[in-house]
Amino acid sequence: MTAISAIDLALWDAKGKILSQPVFNLLGGRTKSKIPVYASRLYSQPLSTLYDEAKNYADQGFRAVKLRFGWGPKDGLEGINKNISLVETVREAVGPDVDIMGDAYMGWNVEYAKRMIRLLEPLNMRWVEEPVISDDLADYASLRAMNKVAISGGEHEYSLHGFRQALELDSFDIAQFDVNRVGGITAAKEITALCEANDVAVIPHAGQMHNYHITMSSYAAPISEFFPQVPVEVGNELFWYIFDGEPVADDGFINLSDEAPGFGLTLKTPDPTTFKLTS
Repeated sequence: MTAISAIDLALWDAKGKILSQPVFNLLGGRTKSKIPVYASRLYSQPLSTLYDEAKNYADQGFRAVKLRFGWGPKDGLEGINKNISLVETVREAVGPDVDIMGDAYMGWNVEYAKRMIRLLEPLNMRWVEEPVISDDLADYASLRAMNKVAISGGEHEYSLHGFRQALELDSFDIAQFDVNRVGGITAAKEITALCEANDVAVIPHAGQMHNYHITMSSYAAPISEFFPQVPVEVGNELFWYIFDGEPVADDGFINLSDEAPGFGLTLKTPDPTTFKLTS
């Protein structure tokens, strides 16, 4: 599916360039003047540096931030308390008017997730992301039915059929497909329409232009993920080193150009001092 997605994205980019139109115009046009984005880093770390990083994002104007939980079932109650401390620290750093989200990356089981969600409710989190393994859609539905913290998922779902099944089971409050995994723009616009018809928000996983064009063109998509550029990338930020044209957040928002055709990206000229091939 990722290979199919790559071909589909290339075709939409080419179509936009041929017609001198940004992809979001080909999908129906702009639905918002600019896109609110959340700062997505805040990996598990000492609480003092976590506080400083979170406060820095709030000071830059981000109205939402996402952290990563660091402990799971094998860590017992001590791990639960450490996870809660992460959220409490970020809440103290950003204040009451900034949304906080947390990503468990499929690292919990249902019993552990239920314990965590009950304790997270008072901290007013916007969502808990991928609390359990991605195929356990019935378990996602049971966690959502607690009605304590919104449940998001779909980053590791690769088909329209899979999202239809998730929606039939009421698994997600928020669908987080990644356009470069579900079949490209062609599939993503179908999944987005299905989610909108079922009153499920669409917040694509990851930043990057293919996801931003879906967000810009859909009323079902209120916000996007944004990976701040950092001196040493960990994988999610690799696109900063490959493309020119990626939007930079300003006061918690990004904008897409009406003049840049296709996805609005060009390939960087390789810097031999940065990328070295070894035998």
